[in-house]
Amino acid sequence: MSVDDRLRELGIELGDPLPPVGNYVGAVTTGNLVFLSGHGPRGTSGPVEGKVGNTLTVEEGQRAARNVGINMLATLKAEIGDLSRVRRVVKVLGMVNAAPDFREHPKVINGFSDLMVEVFGESGRGSRSAVGMGSLPFQIPIEVEMIVEID
Repeated sequence: MSVDDRLRELGIELGDPLPPVGNYVGAVTTGNLVFLSGHGPRGTSGPVEGKVGNTLTVEEGQRAARNVGINMLATLKAEIGDLSRVRRVVKVLGMVNAAPDFREHPKVINGFSDLMVEVFGESGRGSRSAVGMGSLPFQIPIEVEMIVEID
């Protein structure tokens, strides 16, 4: 099954990539690696806000992380043209805007990682870090960076 078929099966429609909010680009390809800049969640009315363990539950954080994944797939597709070129997810850095006593950062970032496995199969399971932050830009709850290998 192609990646586009999997996305359709999952009911995911990729829109245009989110524009950068600073002096950077959304993705850079060098050789067979694509480095994706930090992406956050975006709802229909703009960025999603909140602090996991305070104003957001783990489940809400997971949904926000999944939304980040969809946004990142749009950027990746714009960069490489065809998501079927993805050989594997190499590295994910998931950052959680979390309350000081929050402990379930990996569970939250699973919302992102689970999506990558749903879309790319076992090739979507890469190395990963899930860390807590005192704040993130625009008070977004999740930011994720990713490196992928392409054909």
